[in-house]
Amino acid sequence: MNFKKEIDFVHISKYFYTVSIILTIVGIICLSVFGLNFGVDFRAGSNVDITLSKSLTQNEVQPILKKIGIDEGTSITPGEKRMNIRFTEVLNEEHDHQLRAEIQKLDSTASFEVNTVDTEMAKELGKNAIYAVLLSCIGIIIYVSIRFEWRFALAAILSLIHDAFLVVTVFSVFRLEVDLIFITAVLTIIGYSINDTIVIFDRIRENLRFAKLKTNEDLVVLVNKSVNQMLKRSIYTALTVFIAALFLYLFGGESIKMFSFAMVIGLVFGAYSTIFIASPFWFFLKSKEKNKKIGKTS
Repeated sequence: MNFKKEIDFVHISKYFYTVSIILTIVGIICLSVFGLNFGVDFRAGSNVDITLSKSLTQNEVQPILKKIGIDEGTSITPGEKRMNIRFTEVLNEEHDHQLRAEIQKLDSTASFEVNTVDTEMAKELGKNAIYAVLLSCIGIIIYVSIRFEWRFALAAILSLIHDAFLVVTVFSVFRLEVDLIFITAVLTIIGYSINDTIVIFDRIRENLRFAKLKTNEDLVVLVNKSVNQMLKRSIYTALTVFIAALFLYLFGGESIKMFSFAMVIGLVFGAYSTIFIASPFWFFLKSKEKNKKIGKTS
């Protein structure tokens, strides 16, 4: 990939900001209307993972649940020699034994893994997940402010919130399950995105040391030059991790499928925000400072 002509990221960023604002508004509407499809980790209920010697269909299992009397609000997700059954209520011991017995009539070698979360535990897990994301963002603000300056920190956090929110929006629109694995994916995306952003910010700071900035146009040239210098590195790094995550999604097990999918879309948003959101926003903040200084000296 050979970029012979430098791209003017600062001036074209307004188009990407428009796209991001539209996506954010759509996301807010979707979250308000649909909410999130919380997994058993964040709401009371039981989750039953069944390992089978042959594949069973939903039509074969649904009558069993109806017979036992536990089909209300139940979702069945069949897979290759696997099946997941999620109950919105905690599965009691009697129903657990009946379910195992009925499934084993269809497949005698079936093995079961039952995860149960009560109401209090679900609330606690939900709060801890929010705290984990907030603390990571606060830690990033402190780290970037110390290593660089507060403008870099604000630009980095805007980029990270943008990435995390759009991933959440995708999961809301397509009604994908949000569980602790999803939170792990979001934190991983935040970690990857801040690393990519820091690399470009480091180049901006390095170029800033030797630059003689007299006008905003000089600052535009500096930001564009810095991003263009690191563009190939950002794209190649994102592409490498993206391919790995994509193959994990396509060929990995059911247990990591949603993690891999969140990583795939998060990597795309992360590369996009690093290049088109973070650096231009830092330019916006820095140009405001320069304009104030010019106003004082004039």
